[in-house]
Amino acid sequence: MTRLKTAFTELVGVEHPVVQTGMGWVAGPRLVAATSNAGGLGILASATMTYAELDAAIAKTKAATDRPFGVNIRADASDAAERVELLIRQNVRVASFALAPRPELIATLKDAGVVVIPSIGAAKHARKVAGWGADAVIVQGGEGGGHTGPVATTLLLPSVLDAVDIPVVAAGGFFDGRGLAAALSYGAAGVAMGTRFLLTQESTVPDEVKDRYLASGLDGTVVSTRVDGMPHRVLRTPLVESLESSSRARGFLHAARNASKFKKMTGMSVSTMLRDGRAMRHGKDLSWAQVLMAANTPMLLKAGLVEGNTQAGVLASGQVVGMLDDLPTCAELIEAIVAEAIASIDRVAGLVERPTRVVR
Repeated sequence: MTRLKTAFTELVGVEHPVVQTGMGWVAGPRLVAATSNAGGLGILASATMTYAELDAAIAKTKAATDRPFGVNIRADASDAAERVELLIRQNVRVASFALAPRPELIATLKDAGVVVIPSIGAAKHARKVAGWGADAVIVQGGEGGGHTGPVATTLLLPSVLDAVDIPVVAAGGFFDGRGLAAALSYGAAGVAMGTRFLLTQESTVPDEVKDRYLASGLDGTVVSTRVDGMPHRVLRTPLVESLESSSRARGFLHAARNASKFKKMTGMSVSTMLRDGRAMRHGKDLSWAQVLMAANTPMLLKAGLVEGNTQAGVLASGQVVGMLDDLPTCAELIEAIVAEAIASIDRVAGLVERPTRVVR
């Protein structure tokens, strides 16, 4: 198979410039190993795992693939340093972060040979983490699912590319080879996709939930602040519609109940949750009300993405859901994306007409 060689593939050691993002409750060993075995970079989602669960998930992924893969860590988690040490001890190739990791965490990882790739939402954040030593960044535009910003990828991506000289991976609105070719044309070194990988054969999301995604149109998502107090792109479901129309007081009560469930599920102490909450407030300038709502998110996502309850759960989704109508394997998906990207690049190259030199 013809390949696309970019700064990202060279940095990470993968065959293709395609990343499967670390989606909570979705990006487990099965999906990550399938992505990496297909030549892309699979990323485990650890924010919804205890330390012991993450340790086991890394071991299970390593048993299923000998290719590079990554782990996504919450940079503001109280045990972030311990999880970093786990990645180093387990020889994980890539550490990704949903928030900017502290400079000392980056230094620790880089000293151990781990590639550090934070996700950022603005050019100023890209400059900051690049200055701290990050090896690459993932930049997600407003089309992306989950927590997202207001700027479209077509504007955010070039602004970041102009700001840093490290590899930039584009996310938000990508699902096929045409998108990969477009991102490479902008100057990106690859693309990252969440919703597209959620809708694959190896994704452990229940079939009935996948059907709900596939039935959605381009107008099937909404950016809501009622899920956890921050802009969150999700599918339009009865629960989301209810949250959007209900009072904030009712939302806070619902969040408090789910925060209690999350505490029991993870075994986290109240003091640990408070420490994490303080870190979130400091890192994102949130009120305590918003922190409480943020604690709501894992359980709402679990209800939909794990338990298959589309009535009582939240289903994070990018706008690309309206373009998807199939459930390929990860290998089929990546092979098709790369082939289509190469064809698109060749087609555009054919449009170039150079002046003919006249020999006298």
